[in-house]
Amino acid sequence: MKRLQAPFDEHAIRSLRAGDLVVVDGDVVITAGLPTHQRLMHCLESGEAPPVELRGQALFHLGGYSQGEGEHFEMLYINPTTSTRFNPYMPTLIEGFGLRVVGGKGGLDEHSVEAMRKVGCVYLSFLGGGCTLLSRAIQRVVEVGWPEMVTHYRLSRINVNGLGPAVVAIDAHGKSLYAQNAQTAGARSGEVLAGLHAQARQAKSQLS
Repeated sequence: MKRLQAPFDEHAIRSLRAGDLVVVDGDVVITAGLPTHQRLMHCLESGEAPPVELRGQALFHLGGYSQGEGEHFEMLYINPTTSTRFNPYMPTLIEGFGLRVVGGKGGLDEHSVEAMRKVGCVYLSFLGGGCTLLSRAIQRVVEVGWPEMVTHYRLSRINVNGLGPAVVAIDAHGKSLYAQNAQTAGARSGEVLAGLHAQARQAKSQLS
C-alpha cells in the first residue's frame, strides 16, 4: 500500500504503476456534476479562474453531500460516480489544469490516457458503492465552489486522511487496466461464445 500526499509531486506520480494500491492524504477536489465540468471548460476557454484551485491538484469523481453555508460546510459522505460520463471534457481539463490525480469508477478513454501521459497524471479506481469506507477518510471541508449548485455538483475541496484504498487503474505512462482487460476479453470472446453455443446445443438435446 502506497500513500499519496497532497500537494502531489510529479516524480512521485510518475513512479506509480498500473495495479498499485494506494491511499490519499491531504486536500482533494471532488464533484459528480456534468454541468460542473462544463463550467470548468468555460473557465479554461475564457481565462476565468475556477472558484477552487485545480492546477496540479487531484480532481475526483466523487459525489458528496455537503450541508451548511458561507465558510461553514460539513461533508456527510462521499461516493464514487462513473468517470466515463466525463470523457468529452477530461482530456482538456487534465491538460489545461495540469491535474496530477483523477479518479472515480469505470475509467477514462484513450484521449484522457494520452493527456495523462503528457502531463504526468494517474487515474485512481475507487470501490463502487464504497461510501461507508471512503467517507471515513473525510477530515473537514476546506472550501466549496459554486455552492448554488446541487450539492453533488459543487466543486468541493476536502481534506482527507487515508482515502481509499484505490487502485492505480491508469498510470502516467499510458498503461490502462481497463484497456488491458478489454483486450483480454476480446481475445477470449470466440472461445467463450463457442462454449456457450455448445452448452445451448447440449441443453436442447436433453430437452428433445
